[in-house]
Amino acid sequence: MSDTDSLSRIDAALATNGYARLPGAAMIDRLAITPADWAAFAAGWQDLGPDRFMADGGRYRRRRHATFALRGGSFTRQPHQPHWQSRDYNPLNGDVQRWFDPVDPMTIANPVAQAILPFCADSFDPAGSGNWHVELHQFRIEASVAQQGRPTPEGMHRDGVDRVMVMLIERRNVREGVTRIGAPDGTPLGEFTLTDPGDTMLIDDHRILHGVTEIHPLDPDQPAWRDALVVTFAATG
Repeated sequence: MSDTDSLSRIDAALATNGYARLPGAAMIDRLAITPADWAAFAAGWQDLGPDRFMADGGRYRRRRHATFALRGGSFTRQPHQPHWQSRDYNPLNGDVQRWFDPVDPMTIANPVAQAILPFCADSFDPAGSGNWHVELHQFRIEASVAQQGRPTPEGMHRDGVDRVMVMLIERRNVREGVTRIGAPDGTPLGEFTLTDPGDTMLIDDHRILHGVTEIHPLDPDQPAWRDALVVTFAATG
């Protein structure tokens, strides 16, 4: 599977393949992200609350959550609300209103977030004519000798939205964590690993299943985690 290295080919890649891969260096350059802004943005992953809704009993996932309305090209943050997915899309944790800590306003105000949100809008709705419910998720998956980290404990899945962006923030002392994609009937379409800060995947959620394999610590005596940002777009008419 080859990378979609040119950002100008995002539309074509999504239309043809249902997904696009964007290397971190190109993303950071495209979004004009400075090292200082990235460091401040990534620091927001150091203060995520535990995910207390894991039906598998795991305590390996931390997260924060925010929602926005996108109208006429303008994002408006919505009052804090639960995240909800149908069990049809999330057989492990679906059909439950899941309340997570809200994303810190400083994280949203950071120039990185302020560049990522319009980038997603441009990629998913180039004409700017749609109305969208947008959710932003900060994830930290932790791994230890006692407990493997499961980025997608529900397995290969769709999110039940229209479009998804996944961006790697940091891999610290971990191995594996391979992203796998497939067709809706389960046919494998390939796999790759997001390894560098800013490595990004864009997905047409109607056409692509996605999942990430478990992570394990390289050095069992040191903390190990995988930090990711997920932004989803669901059309509201």
